[in-house]
Amino acid sequence: MEIRTLRYFLAVAREENMTRAAEYLHVTQPTLSKQIQSLEDELGKKLFIRHSFSISLTEEGILLRKRAEDLVSMADKIIGEFVSLDDLTGGDIYFGLAESYQIRYLAREIKRFKEIYPGLRYHISSGDTEQVTEKLDKGVLDFAVLAEEPDTAKYHYLTFPAADVWGLVMPADHPLAEKESILAEDVIGLPLFCSEQGWKRDIPCWCGEKMDRLHLEGSFRLSYNASLFVKEGLGFLLTFDKLIDTSPASGLAFRPLAPKLETKMYLIWRKYQVFTPIAERLLAELKERFV
Repeated sequence: MEIRTLRYFLAVAREENMTRAAEYLHVTQPTLSKQIQSLEDELGKKLFIRHSFSISLTEEGILLRKRAEDLVSMADKIIGEFVSLDDLTGGDIYFGLAESYQIRYLAREIKRFKEIYPGLRYHISSGDTEQVTEKLDKGVLDFAVLAEEPDTAKYHYLTFPAADVWGLVMPADHPLAEKESILAEDVIGLPLFCSEQGWKRDIPCWCGEKMDRLHLEGSFRLSYNASLFVKEGLGFLLTFDKLIDTSPASGLAFRPLAPKLETKMYLIWRKYQVFTPIAERLLAELKERFV
């Protein structure tokens, strides 16, 4: 299985049309069709369902797309790393980031670093711990930011300067918005939104034995999306402060939890990681500033 063939497969999956994919790839349609057929023969599975004017992925095709995206990303990263080995002033660095207002500290350091090394190119993807550590372990990412203590058997880490404060986002005209802080008993029986990671790991530390009386209406990986459900009156969001616009014009309000619940953020990288020169220099700078 060649990387080029996987690129062809991903183009067809994205375009959902063989002719458009061939035009994008600058190859003839018969050539592209032959490559896709060869890939299906190699795997022994049909990857596409052919319709009159379009094609769609089979279940096997959906599985391959995820794997192919990682493999192609890895191939591109390897090529970029070798190109950058002799470039001490630039290159690519890949980050996977959890949601947190503290990402501003990383952004601030990247901005300062880029003023010194304008050839730096940085690539950002977002996700929860499971998503970003999976890509980090595969080598697709150089660094990840987690909202939980890292596994020190696998990773080195730096701790961000502050901590994220948990609270409840609600309609600004709801009676709970009149309170200065939110107790566990205030939300018993209410439809709650939260990240799956936060619901399993952080919220139990706050509410203790009352956890089994709380109702998770739905889980979200992105707090912004959850806030739209709050605006529509579907529930209340447990999340970090400063992630959601709760200004007077927003129609939403944020109130901190009581007792106070905080989460530290960590920048992690794999043990025995071999970095490009530009990534090594950035890490050295971060080590001096994240103390």
